[in-house]
Amino acid sequence: MELEQLLTLIDSMSNSSLSSLEYENEGVKISLKKETRENQVIIPKEDKTICLGTETDRNDVEEKGYIIKSPLVGTFYEAPAEDAEPFVQVGDRVEKGQALAIVEAMKLMNEIESECAGEVREIYVKNGEMVEYGQPLFRVV
Repeated sequence: MELEQLLTLIDSMSNSSLSSLEYENEGVKISLKKETRENQVIIPKEDKTICLGTETDRNDVEEKGYIIKSPLVGTFYEAPAEDAEPFVQVGDRVEKGQALAIVEAMKLMNEIESECAGEVREIYVKNGEMVEYGQPLFRVV
């Protein structure tokens, strides 16, 4: 792949909603991942907005947290197999990089890893449920 083609690919990805891309052809492998700034959490309870690091409250203060979102469209699975225990449950302590769930997309099992250390306070989806790109899956405090 020529440098100009690579720069065009990077520019195209920057202007799209894709968060990652892998390309392999004739021994050339390219893997691109775009960082997102989706760290604002809007809580509909009593007109409150909580951002990581800052708080604005009108009544009582809710806990801050990190929302882990689905990186792709697929089926959410809470355990590695049907008869296995869930990766995590509400109240479990997790470490950064720890597997939280699996999202199956086109027969590929994609592990969803924790992006931070903390305690799982909420799980927003049920086992076997379809999830969309960017849909909140977990809240870790």
